[in-house]
Amino acid sequence: MRFEVLDLGFVRYAEGWRCQLRLHAEIAAGLRAPTLVLCEHPRTLTLGRTADRTHVLRDDAWLRRHRFDVHAVERGGDVTYHGPGQLVGYPLFPVGRRVRSFLETLGEAIVEVAQSYGLPARFELDPAGVWIANDKLCAFGVAVRDRVAFHGFALNVATALDDFSAIVPCGLHGRGVTSLSAAVGEVVAVADARDRTVDALHRTFASWDAGATGRPEAACLA
Repeated sequence: MRFEVLDLGFVRYAEGWRCQLRLHAEIAAGLRAPTLVLCEHPRTLTLGRTADRTHVLRDDAWLRRHRFDVHAVERGGDVTYHGPGQLVGYPLFPVGRRVRSFLETLGEAIVEVAQSYGLPARFELDPAGVWIANDKLCAFGVAVRDRVAFHGFALNVATALDDFSAIVPCGLHGRGVTSLSAAVGEVVAVADARDRTVDALHRTFASWDAGATGRPEAACLA
């Protein structure tokens, strides 16, 4: 499958969300090619359809004081964090009912990116994410409407990991978070990770067939 790439740069979550929904509608209507939207967001918490608000560990006053935006969204899963230094990808791809395969293919691409930096990463489906040991490197969470996926993945590249202290990511206790920079031991540029991610996604989705059937599932992005 061939897809276009649209890099929005650094945008507020609401702006990226509106752009994502507009493009999704065009793709679902057959008016636009599948599109990978890439961006970075300022500090943001998003709560999926099944989110437990107690997994947000700071009160509203603290979140406002530290300039966190908060949004309830359509994807599956619990609460997640976005912030500077994190590569966010919204692959608006035709999925049909193959959500599991879609997540596995996304995971394969991110594992390939991590391995390109010499990191021993692995993908886990439930909850969906790419992990290094006990620490989550990249989170996934998607929704499917009119057979086209939206939302996607959040790859920690040079993310301020202390910001995750505001939440229990995906409601998981006893597991941590990491970034490419923390795992490599030096700062990794978001632009470099972006280029490697686009290349990996082109490879892993080269033979993607959205026409096959399968059971629809949702996963946590956190």
